[in-house]
Amino acid sequence: MKGALMIFVFVLIIGEVKSQNVIWPAENIRQLTTEWTGDRTPDGRPKVSDQLLERLKALSMEEVWATLGRHGYHSQFENFASTFENGWEILHPDKVMTGRVVTGQFMPLRDDFNNYVQQQAEKEGTKTPVTNYAPIIKLLDGDVYVADSYGKMVEGTLIGDNLGNAIYKAGKRGVIFNGSVRDVDGLSQIEGFNAWIRGSDPSAIKQMMIASVNGPIRIGRVTVLPGDVVLAKKTGVAFIPPHLVQDVVIAGEYTALRDEYNFFCIKTNKYEYINEAFVVDDEVFEKDFKQWLGAYTNLPMARKELNDYLEELDARRAARKAKKED
Repeated sequence: MKGALMIFVFVLIIGEVKSQNVIWPAENIRQLTTEWTGDRTPDGRPKVSDQLLERLKALSMEEVWATLGRHGYHSQFENFASTFENGWEILHPDKVMTGRVVTGQFMPLRDDFNNYVQQQAEKEGTKTPVTNYAPIIKLLDGDVYVADSYGKMVEGTLIGDNLGNAIYKAGKRGVIFNGSVRDVDGLSQIEGFNAWIRGSDPSAIKQMMIASVNGPIRIGRVTVLPGDVVLAKKTGVAFIPPHLVQDVVIAGEYTALRDEYNFFCIKTNKYEYINEAFVVDDEVFEKDFKQWLGAYTNLPMARKELNDYLEELDARRAARKAKKED
């Protein structure tokens, strides 16, 4: 009898393991984002600080792209520039948006799969049918709702102005959709709300279903994970792994300061400038640059943070020099 009971329990456990969650549980998200060691939201997503989200807004896409590439992440930018598909439409193109990602994966409606989704979601504790509202109830302050709705335009409208208001009330940000919306006039009147979309249509959503919430999704050429940090600008969107945000921000801010010093040197003729390069010894340039930084009064980062980063750069340069000499 005891052996039969153990077998029954084992079968139940295996059944649970094999079932695919609709709303990813916190433990799964933690396993998906193990390189993040900081705070997390109650649903398990990495919680990058509001301060870093604000500092990120000042960075250029080129600065972000360079640091991500140095860490081996080469497919984190998307602007839907394609001959065959709609590009981005941005509700307020001159407004920059950053935030922590909540994901939604949509698919064409298939009744047998949707029946499974609804039954599985009920097992997970969802008390209402899982619809396009499911990701919205997961939003917290500072979150951006990112959804792959496979570029569907007509009857692919994930939200209108009612859901737009609900999204902004919860996250104080906006949306990024590989798909469409409706009620653009109403959405544009929600103060603070922004949207990066593939287009709009007056039709209501039909023949679509949600397959997962807070799981990995694809936006163009980017794999997006829950808790990623997004930088959305008029040129496109970058999705930054949370464990790299600190480095992306400080590296971008440093690059901007270095560019500012370069412009200062060109304008004041501090060094001769020929063929896009200063005619000056590298050690002299670095010494002068650090002196200029020392007198800078409006740093975007804390002075200690800058000094620590400069030490890191010096260590990298020394390592490269030693490697060449070997």
